[in-house]
Amino acid sequence: MKLLLDTANLEDIRYFNEYFPIVGVTTNPTILSREGGDIVAHLREIRKIIGDDKELHVQVTERTYEGIIEEAKAIVYLLGNNTYVKIPATDVGIKATRYLSSKGYSITMTAILSPSQAMLASNAGAAYVAPYVSRLENICDDGIEIVSEIQKMFNVSKTETQIIAASFKTVRQVLNVALAGAGAATVCSEVMTNLLNHSTTDTSIAGFYADWKKSFGDSTLRELIAKSN
Repeated sequence: MKLLLDTANLEDIRYFNEYFPIVGVTTNPTILSREGGDIVAHLREIRKIIGDDKELHVQVTERTYEGIIEEAKAIVYLLGNNTYVKIPATDVGIKATRYLSSKGYSITMTAILSPSQAMLASNAGAAYVAPYVSRLENICDDGIEIVSEIQKMFNVSKTETQIIAASFKTVRQVLNVALAGAGAATVCSEVMTNLLNHSTTDTSIAGFYADWKKSFGDSTLRELIAKSN
């Protein structure tokens, strides 16, 4: 399953882009509002950090059909290749997705909370649908099961639309959507960090270093190899 970073924090983006195998970054109006300042320059900097080959997902703020169309064009013009325009799952959003996808724009339909919404988005030509896992669970629905149902439906219909699961609170949720067959997930910085962190891994590594130091001091294996030549 592909992993994308769900943030607009430049420091976090620099770190995870360098150290983690992310394929891109996702944002939304709430995430961008936390950063403030010159948001256009901010988006340009995100693109500069991740490069042209990685995905950047940016959500429209316009609400009318005409406004969404023009804003989508402006977003892609600003940020270039591999820019995905996020459009909320509404009737206007579906209409805009039908038009934009027919013109070659890559659309991520966001705020998906049901398989029927995902089906409509796929039929409209969306490249991705973004089901909200934690938000579904907060309203006493089964977020993982919804993702599984959407993926089963997509498998049967053989659509090219992919799932980019979103809204996670725990690592287990991320793993469960992977097991459900989702092709991608967008994960916040904290959960992304926790995908790697484990206390037993830390103690095991500390033990390796301690045992090596007892026998060989501060010399590294590389240094010992160099001395033997």
